[in-house]
Amino acid sequence: MENQLTSRQSVTNSSEASYEHRTHSEIMVIITALMLAMLLAALDQTIVATALPRIASDLNGLNKLSWVATAYLLTSAISTPLYGKIGDLYGRKKIFQISIIIFLAGSALCGLSQNMNELVFFRALQGIGAGGLISLVLAIIGDVVPPRQRGRYQGYFGAVFGLASIAGPLLGGFLADAHSILGVSGWRWIFYINLPIGVIALLVIAARLHLPKRIYEHQIDYLGAGLLSLSATALILVSVWAEVTYSWGSWEIISLLVGSAVCAVLFVLNELRAKEPIIPLHLFRGGIFTVSVILSLLSGVALFAAILYIPEYQQIIRGYTPMKSGLLLFPVVIGMFVASIVTGRLITKFGRYRIYPILGSVLTIIGLWLWSGLGLHTSELTLSVWMIILGLGIGMFFQVPILAVQNSVPFKQMGAGTGTVTFARSIGSSFGGAIFGTILITRLNTHLHLLLPQFKGKINASAISSGTGSLSTSLPAPVLHKILQAFDMAFHDMFIYALPIAVITLIFSVMLKEVPLRDSAKAHATTDLLELDTAEQS
Repeated sequence: MENQLTSRQSVTNSSEASYEHRTHSEIMVIITALMLAMLLAALDQTIVATALPRIASDLNGLNKLSWVATAYLLTSAISTPLYGKIGDLYGRKKIFQISIIIFLAGSALCGLSQNMNELVFFRALQGIGAGGLISLVLAIIGDVVPPRQRGRYQGYFGAVFGLASIAGPLLGGFLADAHSILGVSGWRWIFYINLPIGVIALLVIAARLHLPKRIYEHQIDYLGAGLLSLSATALILVSVWAEVTYSWGSWEIISLLVGSAVCAVLFVLNELRAKEPIIPLHLFRGGIFTVSVILSLLSGVALFAAILYIPEYQQIIRGYTPMKSGLLLFPVVIGMFVASIVTGRLITKFGRYRIYPILGSVLTIIGLWLWSGLGLHTSELTLSVWMIILGLGIGMFFQVPILAVQNSVPFKQMGAGTGTVTFARSIGSSFGGAIFGTILITRLNTHLHLLLPQFKGKINASAISSGTGSLSTSLPAPVLHKILQAFDMAFHDMFIYALPIAVITLIFSVMLKEVPLRDSAKAHATTDLLELDTAEQS
């Protein structure tokens, strides 16, 4: 017992030193490298989508087009909680460096792909690295910065996601349209552009990031990892295929949902008896952790609705190109950036965080309600104001769940806690897209049949997801007007249906308990020791 206490005390001292001996400028060097790494992962979710038609055409693989995005989404989501736990066991710096190398290797191989099968496989490899970039970046902030100061720096990372949502479509469209750059097909630079950015981040992390070494006895929960992966894979496939490839009532979708639920139950049963669970279930006994995970899930849904379907509206109703519609999303990013930075600084100044997800939820409700008032001729200025309000709302609660969790869980399990919250956001984004897509298509077909009784067909989600901004202008003007009106009414309904989700977010925000943020690592480590002692004695 004495040896254990000595070992733990060394962890405490190391942790404290790692916080208190860094100046603001030294922290900013590390934060910049972490932001570059996160930008890589966030950007690759959006930059490829715009270029997919050109890529599929060059590689003669239109039938496998959707799998280029799906492979990345699957492996990045599945690996996110695993990286969190492995980082707790083996040290985050080493595992983070490995994830960057995997991501860069996948990027280089994607650029070299000669057919769609190779590209899909290498995108999956790239996604495995991306899961570590997303999860470990947030956990490393917890290693470097005391809880009280974290809000000041985490605000920058909320802005990274917003920046990626704008820069991705613009950069992807530009590179896809370029026939050749330095003798290489333009779309291949979508992947090659990651290499210099990733190398810079890797070098800075290697030279400037010094974390305390913690040696814990460990036993990898391989069965738990497998069950979690199977459950998440089935759920993400549902989000990708529902109403695009198969209807919600088809045996394929029902089988996937049942399989996901069965694997989830088996995962929980396994975690209850595992020595080193991937997701320590005892963390859910704390109200802060449970509510934060739910808030993160809901924030993923809200972000997806704003980032994906507002550009769809611009393309379909206004007939804008993907690049222009992406650029017009800039007010959302401005709102997210301002809210993230200001909220982070206020959290650091006052040490309180609970009020911000409450205010953010209220603003999100207002934003969604405003967007439900869409009309065919709503001005761009009006839409920009609505987008700013929505961006402010999302930005105010986007970072709080992770901050609250890192302030409440034992230091030894901070990676697992952070990974779980990030994983919940990924699942929320994926499943939110499927739910809102289904609502949009269902309401669209309803309105088409009401406005055009002679319309006997049925529009499916693949028509929307492929970009239908080019509605045929050869149609008679009255028919074209009614089609646009049906689309407008469907978007109106979709935002109305999104309101209850925002209200639920507000309810859980009110339920979030607040523990004053600690000013030093010593308090954090001491809390960790007490919780570990309690766990051992029980």
